[in-house]
Amino acid sequence: MDIIKSSAEISKMFSRGKRIHTPFLTIVYASEKTEGAVQHDLRGRVAFIAGKKHGNAVWRNSAKRRMRAICRDLQGPWAGYDVIFLAKSPVTRASYSKVLTACAKVVEGSELVAKGD
Repeated sequence: MDIIKSSAEISKMFSRGKRIHTPFLTIVYASEKTEGAVQHDLRGRVAFIAGKKHGNAVWRNSAKRRMRAICRDLQGPWAGYDVIFLAKSPVTRASYSKVLTACAKVVEGSELVAKGD
């Protein structure tokens, strides 16, 4: 899994990317072909962000661990897309199956998953 590490690239994604909201997290995605994007391999890249305002280090680590597992279960990263998973407070309190179901619904309705799959 390729990780987006540059804060400049993450800032660009927040300004130009499309957003998908769930009660547990927000998914920000942009095609690697968007204007100003740095070309990388076609496997796609991801970033997992859990902010300090929602909890301490234990909560942030737990939230990131859960988001990485969700990304794997949804067959991410998606080819040709950079994706950011942004945690909200309830991501660690809800059951894993509930979070996964909510994320699967919104990802299936987005451009990330080809309609023929």
